[in-house]
Amino acid sequence: MPTIKDVARKAGVSVGTVSRVLAKNDTVKQPLQLRVQAAMKELEYKPNLAARALRTNSIDVIGLVVPDITNPFFAQLAKNIEMEAAKRSHSVMLANSHDDVETEKTQIAALLDRAVCGVIVVSTSDGSDLDTADVPVVSLDRRFGAYPLIATDHYDGSQKIADHLYELGHRRIAYIAGPLSMDVARRRREGFVSRIKMLSTAEDPIELSVHEGQFDYDSGEDIGRKILSETPVGKRPTAIAAASDQQAIGVLRCARDLKLDVPGDLSVAGFDDITLASLVVPRLTTLRQPIEALAASAVDQIFETKTSSDDKAIAGNVVKRESTAPR
Repeated sequence: MPTIKDVARKAGVSVGTVSRVLAKNDTVKQPLQLRVQAAMKELEYKPNLAARALRTNSIDVIGLVVPDITNPFFAQLAKNIEMEAAKRSHSVMLANSHDDVETEKTQIAALLDRAVCGVIVVSTSDGSDLDTADVPVVSLDRRFGAYPLIATDHYDGSQKIADHLYELGHRRIAYIAGPLSMDVARRRREGFVSRIKMLSTAEDPIELSVHEGQFDYDSGEDIGRKILSETPVGKRPTAIAAASDQQAIGVLRCARDLKLDVPGDLSVAGFDDITLASLVVPRLTTLRQPIEALAASAVDQIFETKTSSDDKAIAGNVVKRESTAPR
């Protein structure tokens, strides 16, 4: 197995120069960088990351903590973060918090112990007592301590969904919120409710009912069934907007069980645009979160030489599909 000395000998440079190239030190001039890289490729040299971590106190790995990788949105987000990290020749070490505060704390500590060069956190806790030992930390999607937050503009996105349903002529609308203990759920609810109140007038009133659940399929199905089966037919909402695609797909499932046509009898809209949203029947109208932009911004933030303390809200857009139609 070739060593760093073999690479230095092959490239005709010092071992220190090879080390600086591996560390992406910009003090090495490009001709030398190219010569060292060519030697590594020819010799099929693989750097010892563990030994390198001992020397530099960090490795080319970004830590990523998500609540639950089985959630399709977080799976798509993790994939895009991995792709963005790869553009910088970095890998991603993934950890799940399982929506548990103590587990999240343990996972972050474990990543820091492994000398990652930065940590991206989709949080469960408020992160107030975290000691990151000067490692860059970015909060993504959800607020985490005082670290800069990169997220979709949830308030604006929900307003866009409200506008879409209003423009289709719906005036009896139900909204299924996520757990209001979470800032994301509160922002989405506030955006939708405030927009409906603004659009509703004495001459053209909108009837709105708001329900709270979890961000999952079962919650959407259970709440949707309650709304649709316990409301008299003449008073039944003509549209249901959900705070997540999983909830909205749950509503589609219960509407089918109740023999209701979507979108003939009921329009349904979600939020996220997970992969499944374009595969269900009918295909789901939803607010597409800008996952690629979120991932790129989070990874960029890790590598900023001067870390910004400013939050970044990125606008999403409505993807109109077959689950919504004019009243």
